[in-house]
Amino acid sequence: MSNTNTRTRTTEKEQEETTDASLNCPECSGKVVNDEEHGEAVCIECGLVVEEDSVDRGPEWRAFDSREKDKKSRVGAPTTNMMHDKGLSTNIDWRDKDAYGNALGAKQRKKMQRLRKWNERFRTRDSKERNLKQALGEIDRMASALGLPENVRETASVIYRRALDENLLPGRSIEGVSTAAVYAAARQAGVPRSLDEITEVSRVEKSEIARTYRYVVRELGLEVKPADPESYVPRFASSLGLSEESERRARQLLQNAKEQGVHSGKSPVGLAAAAVYAAALLTNEKTTQAAVSEVADISEVTIRNRYHELLEAEQDIPIA
Repeated sequence: MSNTNTRTRTTEKEQEETTDASLNCPECSGKVVNDEEHGEAVCIECGLVVEEDSVDRGPEWRAFDSREKDKKSRVGAPTTNMMHDKGLSTNIDWRDKDAYGNALGAKQRKKMQRLRKWNERFRTRDSKERNLKQALGEIDRMASALGLPENVRETASVIYRRALDENLLPGRSIEGVSTAAVYAAARQAGVPRSLDEITEVSRVEKSEIARTYRYVVRELGLEVKPADPESYVPRFASSLGLSEESERRARQLLQNAKEQGVHSGKSPVGLAAAAVYAAALLTNEKTTQAAVSEVADISEVTIRNRYHELLEAEQDIPIA
């Protein structure tokens, strides 16, 4: 007997497995079946494991009926809400090269240019699709500038699609609604950006962003919790090069402020900036109000005011 591992296969399930007609058992010349569950090719006569660790070429998902199989089966890249056609259309590469990387001739270049033009026309056949394409491009641009993850971009795209479907755009700019969608999506995902940061990368004024944001949240019924000051701390501390000890101390200061009710009615960005500055001083790390002000995009006066309030809240905690 060969040194190859053997295993007896006697269950009905294994008897029904597909037979590999191109492979016969080297021991008994019996039929070999593919055991997909164990990734092996096994002889049904003597149980010899002919091959093992085979590659599973099936889908990564499971389906329990034909309807679920049709719904989950796909070809190509998965669909995404970040593209106006959800990624279902064809894109023609802008580079005038063939599949081998060779440059196209003059005649072929003209032909490809015409194809690109008509392809673009067919992709955006009406005003709604053109609106959506422009808005999703704005969302992607702003999210990239703010360093937001892909899930935030996806959420912002869904929010804008809902606003478009419910006819919330008349009287408002595409840039304003798309910026409001990014702001809302970032807060929902727990990676908020301040209104000033959003304004820096947007093409509309701060007042319009705030007004449009309130309108979109109200009309769509979005559940957006108030921004937590602690969510800003890691980003501020990282930008200032502070240690983990300072970051933990800043979180502790904010938690104490919440217990004392100091945070009520205060800007979460200002509280987070003041907490980071106070924590740096308490842990003997060098930083200045000007540096914190630049990172947090908040005035030094606000930092000083919140700084004193945080320290007072820290001293007012009763000792157990």
